[in-house]
Amino acid sequence: MNSLGRQVIAEIYGCKFEILNDLKKVEEIMVNAALEAGAEVREFVFHKFSPQGVSGVVVISESHLAIHTWPELGYAAVDVFTCGDKVDPWNACNYLTTNFQAGHMTANEVKRGMIEQSSKEAVNL
Repeated sequence: MNSLGRQVIAEIYGCKFEILNDLKKVEEIMVNAALEAGAEVREFVFHKFSPQGVSGVVVISESHLAIHTWPELGYAAVDVFTCGDKVDPWNACNYLTTNFQAGHMTANEVKRGMIEQSSKEAVNL
């Protein structure tokens, strides 16, 4: 069976408050993480919450990267979903961990769109 995409769900802990609470910095790091993974960035949108926190998404040709931060806890919840085999979501997650100056990251990968190439039923879905 082949998958249509890979989705890495990452929990990034021990991040610097100043980074996670800075809309422009989070935006810059997320866009660069997409590029580091080999993705083609299409659009991005980020929002700063009061009193703290940032949420955003980077739309890439190969799917998306999304984030929500809790600066007061030093925590970022990240989702990196990529399609095709030229983009590596783990490269994005590792880039984020380094640039958020995190203590550690835990992550799980999910294969999305599992299809059997020889199955007519899979083609007709």
